[in-house]
Amino acid sequence: MTKIFGRESEQQQLKELMNSTQPEFVAIYGRRRIGKTFLVREFFNDSFAFYVSGTLNAGAEEQKTVFRHALKEYGKTDTAATDWMELFFDLEDMLKERVASKSKCIIFIDELPCFDTPRSGFLAALDHFWNSWASRHSNVKLIVCGSATSWMIKKLINNHGGLHNRLTAQIYLRPFTLAETEQYLKGKSIHWEREMIVEAYMALGGIPYYLNMLKKDESFAQAIDRIYFAQHAPLQLEFERLFSSLFNSPEPYVNIIKVLSEHKQGLTRDEIAAELNATTSGRMSVILQDLVNCDFIRVYYVRNKSKVSKRECFYALTDMFSLFHLHFSGKVRTNPNYWEHKVETPAVKAWQGLAFEQVVMHHIREIKTALGINGMAVEYYAWRSKKTQPKSQIDLILDRADRIVNICEIKYGHEPYLIKKDEADKLKVRTQNFLFETGSRQTANLTFIAPYGLRPNQHSASIVKTLTLNDLFI
Repeated sequence: MTKIFGRESEQQQLKELMNSTQPEFVAIYGRRRIGKTFLVREFFNDSFAFYVSGTLNAGAEEQKTVFRHALKEYGKTDTAATDWMELFFDLEDMLKERVASKSKCIIFIDELPCFDTPRSGFLAALDHFWNSWASRHSNVKLIVCGSATSWMIKKLINNHGGLHNRLTAQIYLRPFTLAETEQYLKGKSIHWEREMIVEAYMALGGIPYYLNMLKKDESFAQAIDRIYFAQHAPLQLEFERLFSSLFNSPEPYVNIIKVLSEHKQGLTRDEIAAELNATTSGRMSVILQDLVNCDFIRVYYVRNKSKVSKRECFYALTDMFSLFHLHFSGKVRTNPNYWEHKVETPAVKAWQGLAFEQVVMHHIREIKTALGINGMAVEYYAWRSKKTQPKSQIDLILDRADRIVNICEIKYGHEPYLIKKDEADKLKVRTQNFLFETGSRQTANLTFIAPYGLRPNQHSASIVKTLTLNDLFI
């Protein structure tokens, strides 16, 4: 059994569900490549009463063939079922003896959305299997996984039919944090300094599948050249594969991702539509929600007169790999050692600034801990001015229940950051604009987040709190 790094809370939840005295129907979902299958297979050491995985981009008959083959592998050699209802009847028949023995009966259906081809009747058959048979046996534990997160949420978690409220548990698998990434890399005998770990995180995010490609005898620059920029590198086509595997018509999703990659503060739905020369139809709302569900973008709510207005929300790209790909995909194949040669160029430095902001946004919990407010109610959001010219923008605001608001400035660099007079003046103006336009009467604490903190001078004195790279690893 391979060691599972991180995922402590998820493992504890699985342990409790397996030791429960009632039938369990568990949905595990999250972004593609996040490690859902690995977690389940390693946790249970492949000790399943039945295991099957759907096949991406296959038709209805191919999916049923896969299911029939799995039945035969687990002992149902006489199956001749031709539709989903019959296939699940065969599954019941095969498991009856095990269920009667009171042994744990763990059923794992992976890539569940793949089986639900148009007009196939798969969901109705799954509904009948659970409601009429599996839910009557306390030792049955049904686990389903899916990378198509929107499908999992719409068709299973929020199902309004026979599967409504049938799930006994949901496990949402998030990308690794920086601390978990460090632990994972150490498990692979990769002992990088934290700055290099952050650089890897800015390009690959906390995605185990990508992190597993790193090697202990390489620097990050060498690794990213090998896995992305070299000819036939394993991640060259990953961006296209991601979207084609998740969405039947990926083009409108990719178009929105491309637009958002050019606007670090994000855009409202109307602004996205204007950029794409499209209408703000219900279809766009569906696409945006799908991208949110799949962890590619995040919704931010702007503050207006002491209220966070959901009608004025805007969307920002948060998927680290997508941001990296869209900045550097044109360099692929032209220079197999691009990163080693260009790591200090303006193009790379500009991307690092954008990417580090997203790293920070992925670690709000760690920031709250570093500020000593982890147990406090805190809203967080970005802010843009509507009245001032040029319009003020604030990277991150932590709106606290104790009537303090942290105005956060985020900068990336390889040494302590030096605040110059013009920047200090801008920070003061932005804070004043925020308090005036929102009507806030809270105390504003200027907070700086930079890998190596600040270089002390007369302007750094106005910064109430400085957080460093180590604070993000809490």
